[in-house]
Amino acid sequence: MARILAYTSPARGHLFPVTPILDELQKRGHEIALRTLASQVPLMRKRGFDVELINGRVEEVLLEDWRGRNARQGLALVAEVLGSRAAYDAVDLRDAIALECPDMVLVDINSWGALAEAERWGGPWAIVCPYPLPLRSRDVPPYGLGIPPARGPLGRLRDSLLRPLVTRSFENTMLPGINRGRAGAGLPVISHIDETFHRAPLLLYLTAEPFEYHRSDWPNNVVMVGPCVWEPPMAAPDWLKDIDQPVVLVTTSSEYQNDGRLVATALEALAHEPVHVVATLPAGDPANFDVPGNAHVERFVPHGSVLDGAVCAVTHGGMGATQKALARGVPVCAVPFGRDQLEVARRVEVARAGTRLASGRLTPGRLRAKVREAMGCRDGAQRVAAGFEAAGGPSAAADAVERRLIGQPSTPPRETTIPV
Repeated sequence: MARILAYTSPARGHLFPVTPILDELQKRGHEIALRTLASQVPLMRKRGFDVELINGRVEEVLLEDWRGRNARQGLALVAEVLGSRAAYDAVDLRDAIALECPDMVLVDINSWGALAEAERWGGPWAIVCPYPLPLRSRDVPPYGLGIPPARGPLGRLRDSLLRPLVTRSFENTMLPGINRGRAGAGLPVISHIDETFHRAPLLLYLTAEPFEYHRSDWPNNVVMVGPCVWEPPMAAPDWLKDIDQPVVLVTTSSEYQNDGRLVATALEALAHEPVHVVATLPAGDPANFDVPGNAHVERFVPHGSVLDGAVCAVTHGGMGATQKALARGVPVCAVPFGRDQLEVARRVEVARAGTRLASGRLTPGRLRAKVREAMGCRDGAQRVAAGFEAAGGPSAAADAVERRLIGQPSTPPRETTIPV
């Protein structure tokens, strides 16, 4: 049996999806060591893992991309934060490897320094990606704009013209921070972000078709296992059992991004609809809202309990909340505010598993219409749920780790042709 070291960025939305994978590996007899955000250390220790908090300097670098006035500024703020954290998470993982003597390492895709350190280490390692992977492909549109896949010659022409412009802008923003982390680990710089994803022997991608777009050119190291849905054990509130109307779940980001107006708009939009709204604000203050009689607003309620009676989930377009609903066959109305959320929202629409509404067009009337439309997309949501189930989830992820990494000698990263 192997000793496995997992390292996450300071985000619950990145820790929670990897938790059931670690549970499964532990169930199979492997020892789990984990480095994660301080607030979640006690919870993870209860699962039987050897857990220590990540370097406090990593958590001190706060993600405030919501302050950007547009998507480009938001991306620049994300790059600044991840690049600043890299200096600390690299040393953090290096020290953890020295202490734990792992047989293999799992690293969060947002821990840039730790990614470089895992590669420098040279042992078996894997990347875990819980959001749309910004990997170029001839079969999908350029990443970040949230545009639909091409159809026909005009669509392919659109992509061929946009791809170099969008990719250049994305890489000019992200590559400097990534390469500083690589230089700190004594690794050569890379010319394309794609090279980061090719370096690991295994990349666990926590989604699946038909939610993710079909590609004919996936690298061999990428394994799609579907969403690994997990939330902290918590009893459902008593009032949830008393709701006798169809439920609409409204969620905001677990990492603050000033998206509380989604809840305010949903409360107004659905106040006179024959539904009951359950809104959660894990990074906000529920006391800031006027709550109508057909609604509850809480900081946290177990989403699984709410989704059991839900006819729609209104999300901020976060991959975790959106896939959690779709995994139960509940259609989604996605209202993206930034980050990867434009891509998530478009995938909801393309899969016919719900609707999307730009946050800049968010009004009670428009949201009400989009929620009604999404309620009619249950067939699409159930198709996505079936695809997720077929991908295998935590069991498939553990299979990939055991088959590809555990007991395997370390090997240098293979050369990969990057699509243009």
